[in-house]
Amino acid sequence: QVQLVESGGGLVQAGGSLRLSCVASGGTFSSYHMGWFRQAPGKEREFVAAIRSGSYLYYADSVKGRFFMSRDVAKNTVYLQMNSLKPEDTAVYYCAARASTSTTDIPIATMWGYWGQGTQVTVSS
Repeated sequence: QVQLVESGGGLVQAGGSLRLSCVASGGTFSSYHMGWFRQAPGKEREFVAAIRSGSYLYYADSVKGRFFMSRDVAKNTVYLQMNSLKPEDTAVYYCAARASTSTTDIPIATMWGYWGQGTQVTVSS
């Protein structure tokens, strides 16, 4: 059974940084797509970043140049380094995984099969 466990969320002032971690177990994650999504109150879950085999990276326009995703294959862990945080980045951040070779649907939350429990990120102004 695939399990994803996020950590690293918290409260930070605008302009600050946080690093989220997601540890995966129960699958062969070196070939999986791994992603980060977020959901603010009253809003739909939205794509933040993803990485696939070969270390190809994808980012939402709203976080490009501020957020950086990486993975440590040996540790089955992905990270999301978040810099220059803004109040509008406040949300629950979810780690996601899927066993897929498609790339066009990466930003679509419903196309991801495995989810973590989420970690709260709050950015104060």
